[in-house]
Amino acid sequence: MTALSVDLSVLDLVPVRSDQTTGDAIAASRSLAQVADGLGYRRYWVAEHHNMPAVAATNPPVLIAMLAAATERIRVGSGGVMLPNHAPLVVAEQFALLEAAHPGRIDLGIGRAPGTDPLTRYVLRGGSAESADEAVARFADYVEDVRTLMTTEGVELQIGPRRQPLRATPSARTVAEMWLLGSSDYSARLAAEKGLPYVFAHHFSGEGTGVALDLYRSSYRPSPEHPEPRTFLTVNAVVAETEEEARRRALPNVQQMIALRTGAPLHPQRLVEQAEAVEMTPDQRSLGHAMAARWIVGSPDQARTRLEELAQEHGVDEVMVHPVAGAAAGTDVRTSPAREETLRLLAE
Repeated sequence: MTALSVDLSVLDLVPVRSDQTTGDAIAASRSLAQVADGLGYRRYWVAEHHNMPAVAATNPPVLIAMLAAATERIRVGSGGVMLPNHAPLVVAEQFALLEAAHPGRIDLGIGRAPGTDPLTRYVLRGGSAESADEAVARFADYVEDVRTLMTTEGVELQIGPRRQPLRATPSARTVAEMWLLGSSDYSARLAAEKGLPYVFAHHFSGEGTGVALDLYRSSYRPSPEHPEPRTFLTVNAVVAETEEEARRRALPNVQQMIALRTGAPLHPQRLVEQAEAVEMTPDQRSLGHAMAARWIVGSPDQARTRLEELAQEHGVDEVMVHPVAGAAAGTDVRTSPAREETLRLLAE
């Protein structure tokens, strides 16, 4: 099998299956990160989602600290920190410390969406709807605040009659690499304006990717750190020895996404056998088929061919796969062998 022409990376939401505790899910993701590290994957990013029964990735900096400590060379980062949920100084401090502990291995991916429902968003912002709305409106300023506070020099601010230095950490030597993330053209425009790397969330909808990437590249303003635009592609992936088995393993996540898109009650991710026992309506089957058609689902040859096609279509030299393969009944709860197999079969 010929080598892929693109670098591979991983996005992980730390899924929680119906047979797992949160601790089990974290252990499975730790193992998955170690597999990616050993296979030569370029980076491993964790998401930020709140109050979801099938997602344990609520706090990217905490997870990044654990995963970076459990791996050796892979870059570890956020895909992403939802900046309107947090004070910019806190984010800068967290990632300055992570970079100090693991120099040259930390990525700070930043998003503008809340990553949660309105009630949880309200609580995250201290019980103030106005504060949450203001944070979204000031997103561009907050991005610049984080970027400036993480520099090795820090900043000086005028407080009354005196100027006072402010640094994210006392003695930084290197800085985490910042990326802007988006699922619309807003972040593409902002990343281009600020000369920052950019990633479009192709794995979420599979639509609008080409338009957003073209907009980013065509309007890019070079920065000292990034004289050229930098971007890559994200995609959901399930790879097995046969296409039939890959489609079986994709079913639990397909059903999760159907529930999310239709407003149905959410639940821990089903095991493959549980998902197969669910009677789906014709509308649900149609929606699920349409979503999965934009994923990479199939045998190793099929998956690698589709991955190369996507990379060529969008002009990227890196693809971040979100391995969404479900687990079979009886699987060790602290592992995710089907997700690990997806990474192995793509990398071989």
